[in-house]
Amino acid sequence: MFQPFFENLRKAGIPVSLREYLTFLEGMKSGLATYDIEAFYYLARVAMVKDERNIDKFDRAFGATFKGLEEISASQVLDAVDIPEEWLRKMAEKHLSAEEKAEIEALGGFEKLMETLRERLKEQEGRHQGGNKWIGTAGTSPFGAYGYNPEGVRIGQKESRHQRATKVWDKREFRNLDDTVELGTRNIKVALKRLRRWAREGAADELDLDGTIRATAEHGYLDVKTRPERHNAVKVVMFLDVGGSMDPHIKVVEELFSAARTEFKHLEYYYFHNCLYEGVWRDNRRRWSEQTPTHEVLRTYGPDYKCIFVGDASMSPYEIAYPGGANEHWNKEAGQVWLQRARDQWSSNLWINPVPEKYWGYTHSIGMIQEIFEDRMVPMTLSGLEQGMRELTR
Repeated sequence: MFQPFFENLRKAGIPVSLREYLTFLEGMKSGLATYDIEAFYYLARVAMVKDERNIDKFDRAFGATFKGLEEISASQVLDAVDIPEEWLRKMAEKHLSAEEKAEIEALGGFEKLMETLRERLKEQEGRHQGGNKWIGTAGTSPFGAYGYNPEGVRIGQKESRHQRATKVWDKREFRNLDDTVELGTRNIKVALKRLRRWAREGAADELDLDGTIRATAEHGYLDVKTRPERHNAVKVVMFLDVGGSMDPHIKVVEELFSAARTEFKHLEYYYFHNCLYEGVWRDNRRRWSEQTPTHEVLRTYGPDYKCIFVGDASMSPYEIAYPGGANEHWNKEAGQVWLQRARDQWSSNLWINPVPEKYWGYTHSIGMIQEIFEDRMVPMTLSGLEQGMRELTR
């Protein structure tokens, strides 16, 4: 019965395999999500979506496949829908107040509710509008849509109006996730994880379960083995452009910086304005009084660091190409000289640009930075960051 769902997933461009589909069917057969639409959705998603970028596609395919309950006619409901009493009781506990539950019990309980539904479906012919007995819309009958009754079973309504129906067929809401949207902190973390490299170093302070089992079997007595705890071994030095044309991008750069601080245990960062020159700083409030010489940064962090520049690369070409071209101070050496020194020190380097890629061609300085970085510039989107993380791991 789920074959159309599988086909819709494939049509949506989700690379779901037969093995994953069989895993989903096995979960359904085991009763993991028999009468719970939430559980059914997450079971299907965890079984058949292996990449976060496909969640949006999955949601659309899921909605297209299972939206049909509102289209089932009254004469088809008995054959097409099985509503178990236990499930209804659980939904009642979740959605009904104590007073409403008492009212249902006074009317005969859930057994009476479902028995009456079956009788009404057999008796009724055609659509009914208003009233308090027949299945229809805008009335007070317990069955139907767009009405009110505390013991209701909603049939064929696109969304809830009173949030009181015992059986909510279509309440699910899913958020889109696309690899071309501007990023949030969570999505940035997903992309940055692809750069992380784990290594074992330091003192032996973590239980080595496999080693303990093996040693115990060999020696005939309990022989506990330990090993160094895993640490995130990747090292990153990040240069962040601030001020001027970067002001509109503050929010997304803050999100990137926050995610990087979480994902990389060895992260060093410095600020610059427009282009890299002879001085950088850590505190923008003291950027003139407490600058760190760029030469010192180059000497401090070894070539094993990954170097990431974050900026819109939008400035006067003179700021990149000529001494004295900086707009706030006299730079003895051109910005491109300092950028090349950084690339020479950290061969694994990248420039992340918050300006949408389709506009890069309109700014000459962006092309100049791209040339200096040998096209290792990526947009600040999920797909762009993933591309950048791949570049840094080469």
